[in-house]
Amino acid sequence: MNLDEIRQEIDTIDKQIAALFTQRMDCSVKVAEYKMENGLPIFNPQREMQVLDKIEAQSGKYGTSARLLYATILELSRALQHDMLGSGEKLYHRIANAGKDVPYEEQNLRVVCFGIEGTYAHRACLKSFPHASPFFRPTFYEVFSAVNNGEADFGVVPIENSSAGSVTDVYDLMLKYRFSIVSAVHLPIDHCLAAREGCRLEDIRMVYSHQQALSQCSNFLRSRSLPYDTCQSTAAAAEMVSQSDRTDIAAICSEEAAKTYGLTILKQGFQNNPHNMTRFIIISKQLYIEPDADKISLCFSLPHQTGSLYNILCRFASNGLNLTKIESRPMQGTEFEYLFYLDFSGNVNSPRTISMLRALSDEMTEFSFLGNYKEK
Repeated sequence: MNLDEIRQEIDTIDKQIAALFTQRMDCSVKVAEYKMENGLPIFNPQREMQVLDKIEAQSGKYGTSARLLYATILELSRALQHDMLGSGEKLYHRIANAGKDVPYEEQNLRVVCFGIEGTYAHRACLKSFPHASPFFRPTFYEVFSAVNNGEADFGVVPIENSSAGSVTDVYDLMLKYRFSIVSAVHLPIDHCLAAREGCRLEDIRMVYSHQQALSQCSNFLRSRSLPYDTCQSTAAAAEMVSQSDRTDIAAICSEEAAKTYGLTILKQGFQNNPHNMTRFIIISKQLYIEPDADKISLCFSLPHQTGSLYNILCRFASNGLNLTKIESRPMQGTEFEYLFYLDFSGNVNSPRTISMLRALSDEMTEFSFLGNYKEK
């Protein structure tokens, strides 16, 4: 049998599989109708496990592959049933009642920003809220607390860097508070090494900055064998250096922070990645969804069993949705159970996207819709 003949045989089999798949999905419709009439839940994990075990046993040497294939089919079948039964009504109404216009231009907004004046977060804040006069908190926890207790309507924090990766403390706080993400700001990060006036680069014996900035400039620090220590923010490092009597210390900070605290820039643009970017998020207790929103964030937990994450991710793939971030964090009070934070490109005005979200909100434990927002 030559290759063309083998391909013809495959085409014939594929046609049969497609027809049987359609029949199977038609049966799923009947199952959904029965569940609707009898008030039964859509997700029946025991039944699904029985189906998968049986398929694997029947498929011989291809058992593992067949199990994977049928896990996907069951996910698609369940999604169809969720659509029919109108799952996720609570989420649907929350999204429908979300604010449409974020008040970026208002002058009296209560905005809390991580760090102190001159941080990169401060710059991201002013990029989003040009007329605001933000107040500052030195830790991520205090920013979230200020939003939570009503001191601020919006908070600005970094969440990931293109070189140093995720800011895990912020992810943990997002999973704890479940605030909405109003928007995200991508900011180019061009670090400066700044010291008191009269200091020379060759005189520096110690460097201070935030842990993320130190990580982003690790090659430079290593090349000069410079020891370093952490501060709560890059601007806090600049302020500390400016107030010290020492002439052999420097801060890694922004150009704005160096100017704010009267420091001399000894070196600039020495981060490991010349295209260094940090992503900041604007958080709020109120949900806003602007019409041109293009990024969706969720968090959820999954059962501790083989294939559970894959089965969820196949739902995104089947809807043509592009995942841009997935982060797992330990769930407090459990042993080896995790919460997942997930970003993907999309807009809730898409019927397929909102249907999938409504289904997931009913089906998954610890599910939270964290926002649909614009990346800037």
